[in-house]
Amino acid sequence: MMWPFGYGASWGWMIGWWIMMILFWGIVIAGVVALVRAASNGGAGAKPKDMETPIEILRRRYAEGELTKEQFEDMKRNVA
Repeated sequence: MMWPFGYGASWGWMIGWWIMMILFWGIVIAGVVALVRAASNGGAGAKPKDMETPIEILRRRYAEGELTKEQFEDMKRNVA
C-alpha cells in the first residue's frame, strides 16, 4: 500500500520528524543542564563574600570607603 504522495514524500516527512525530535530533546537537555549549573554555583558569575580573595576584600573595603589610601597600600603590600 502506498502513502498518499508516494514513498519519496513519506521518507522526507520521517526524516523531518526525526530532526525535529532531536532538536527538541537537545533543547530540553541543554535547558536542564543550564538550570543545574545555575543552581549549583549560585547564578551566573555570582560569588559569595566568603569566597573573595584577600585582595578583592581589600579593594571592596577601599571602594566602600572603609580604608584610606595609606591603609589600603600598606595592607596590599602585606597580602601580596
